[in-house]
Order: sequence, then C-alpha cells, then structure tokens
Amino acid sequence: MSQTATTPHTIREGAFGNGTHLSCRACGAKSELGPFYACMECFGPLEVGYEFPTITREQIEAGPKNIWRYQPLLPVPVDVASYPNTEPGYTRLIDAGNLARELGLRKLWVKDDSGNPTHSFKDRVVASALSATRELGMKVFACPSTGNLANAVAAAAARAGIRSVVFIPKDLERPKIITTAVYGGTLVAVEGNYDDVNKLASEIAGEEEGWAFVNVNVRPYYSEGSKTLAFEIAEQLGWRIPQQVVIPVASGSQLTKIDKGFTELGKLGLVDATDYKIYGAQATGCSPVAQAFRDGHDVVKPVKPDTIAKSLAIGNPADGPYVLDVARRTGGVIEDVSDEEVVEGIQLLARTEGIFTETAGGVTVATLKKLIATGQLDPEAETVIINSGDGLKTLDAVADRVGPKVTIPASYDAFVKAGLQ
Repeated sequence: MSQTATTPHTIREGAFGNGTHLSCRACGAKSELGPFYACMECFGPLEVGYEFPTITREQIEAGPKNIWRYQPLLPVPVDVASYPNTEPGYTRLIDAGNLARELGLRKLWVKDDSGNPTHSFKDRVVASALSATRELGMKVFACPSTGNLANAVAAAAARAGIRSVVFIPKDLERPKIITTAVYGGTLVAVEGNYDDVNKLASEIAGEEEGWAFVNVNVRPYYSEGSKTLAFEIAEQLGWRIPQQVVIPVASGSQLTKIDKGFTELGKLGLVDATDYKIYGAQATGCSPVAQAFRDGHDVVKPVKPDTIAKSLAIGNPADGPYVLDVARRTGGVIEDVSDEEVVEGIQLLARTEGIFTETAGGVTVATLKKLIATGQLDPEAETVIINSGDGLKTLDAVADRVGPKVTIPASYDAFVKAGLQ
C-alpha cells in the first residue's frame, strides 16, 4: 500500500493542535504527522495520537456552539474557526420519552445529527478533514461516498473555495445525487457498488499529487471528527457518559471514535470514567460485522451489499475488526435488522418523536427495538441512539407507505361524512 503522492510541503507548527504523532492501530508503531494513512511496518491503519494539556469544562463551554469548542481535543490548529467552514456540530440531544415508553425503556435520548449543515453527521468528519487538507497544502478535496459524505464534501469545499471531486455509485438515491451536485463541484458516478468506488479512490489517491480523499489518504484526521459526537453527548448530559449507546455501522469509524471520545474524556477528568456499553446496528443486507460478531470471529468477511440502507452499504468495512473489539470490550452487541424493520424504524421514530430519519436511522431504531426484545440491552439503563441523517435524503424508503388518509371535496359536509371530526 502506497502513501499519498504529494509534493513537499512545510507543515506549520501547531497545524494539528495537540496531535503529536500517528500511531498504527494494528502494531502500535508511531510515525510523524503528515499525509500518511498506512503503517510502514505492517500496513495497518493509522490514527492520531496526542499529548493533551490540562483542559477544563469551563474552557470548552466558553467555545463556539459547534465542534470547534473541542479544538484542544482534535487534530486542528487553534485558529481553525477563522477559516471558512460549515461550522457543524452541537446538534440536539432529544429526550425521547415517547419512544422510550413505547419500547419499555426507562430513559432514552436521540442524538439528532440531522441538524448539521448538510443534514448528517458527515459534516463533522469533513470539517476535520478539511483542516488537514489545508494544513497539508493539498488542492483537491475528494471522496468516495454512499451519499451523506458526498453532500458534506461538496458543501465544505464550496464554502472553503477549494475544488471538490466526489465519486458515488451510479445507483445512489436521487435526492443524495441532487444535494451533492447543487454545490457545483465535480460529481462522478461510477459503475459498481461503494467498495468498487472506494477502490478507485484509493488508486487515484496513490497516483495523483495534491488530492485529499477525506476517507482514504487523510482518514486519520477525518475520522477524529466523529469523537465530537461523544464529546457533545457527555457535555449535554451534564458531563457524564450514558450507560448504553446504539450506533449505526457502515465503515465502523463512527462507532470506534465515539468510544475513543468517551475514553479521552475520562482520562482527562472531564467526566467520571464510568462503564458503558456500545452497540452496533447494521442492515441484514449488508451486515458483515454483525455476522462476524455472532460467529465469534475476529475477521470480518466482505459481502456484496443488498439493502435499502445505502448509506450503510459498505461490504468491506475498514474499521470492522475494531468495531468487534469495542463491542466485546464494553459488553455490547452488533446486531442487524431487515429492510422491512428499517422502514418500520423510520416510521416509529417519526410517529413517536417527530424526527424523520434516513434509512441509517431506521436501522438504529429497529436495532434498538430488537435488542430490547431479545434481552440484549438493559431497558433500565440510560440509553442514547444516534440519528445520523435526515429522512428527506431517502424518501423512497417510505414513499409507498405514507400519504393522505382520505381525499375529500372542499366542503364541510364531506369532512363530516369522512368521519374526521
């Protein structure tokens, strides 16, 4: 595996905040910060390592109402907020009492990331990747995507005034195609599924100079953005960690970084380092991690995706083995649900809490319901679920399920006759 092809660029002091090095998640070997994403010793994935100073709750609370309030905990410079960006984060944590009562839970919260600038959690990771792209002197902002990332990259690039090139499977949902193309960057439809698109992106990243593929060759910096979900959940709960969290799994990066975020908060003394369980949610039509978990395997066997939850349709998830590690270490579970259950999950969340989620959120809600029914999740423990995106992006999933209850003439008599009083 080659590293990024790039021309020499001087990285300024403090470009990556309190980040001090890159560390291999497989063998632990350390390397310098830079445009690197694979370990030179074992080809394992790299992630950012830090030396944190003393950080206080008051310091964080005084920051802006977006992810940059956590700048000291991210691989970004102190002046990151001064550069044009979409300023994502600090989304609602909703007390989901109605859904909790219906499912028999004592306390349930929904972290609603549909409130981000392009209506998904991907705005968080893209903002972190954009900072790294700028600091590394790279000129093209790019990604392979199942949809939400495409939206976020195109929007962030437009805001920052940088060229974007986004690669998607040609059969992606039409709303996600439109909400990417509208930003004016270069959108490329590729014949094949996401894994084919990702392979192409990796090849381009290894050959083209100055191309920053956010989830390929700047992935160590990109993925750190997901930690802000953990930071916000803890802060919004009054600086404590919930007992259980249910998270959708595509590549698996979001789940592993939420775990990393909780761990860092505990080590820094910003929260009490209490135990918690992390659960992963997949659609049955693309559930390689759930299958590996059930089988007791440490290796995730790739599959060909076949599900309506296209934003989770990654058949060869890069972080799959690490998702297994987190679930097993924390006492959680990786479970999957059918497409029928996904649609029911979308409708259940909308009916009980007024939140219209995309198919990934339907997977999460349906998995929560299944975990309770099968006794794998404690109904008495405080639980948070992640709504990663807006239902307007996946309208086709429920289009044939909802609509007018009745059609009547424009008269009061017709209203009465229809029994609508």
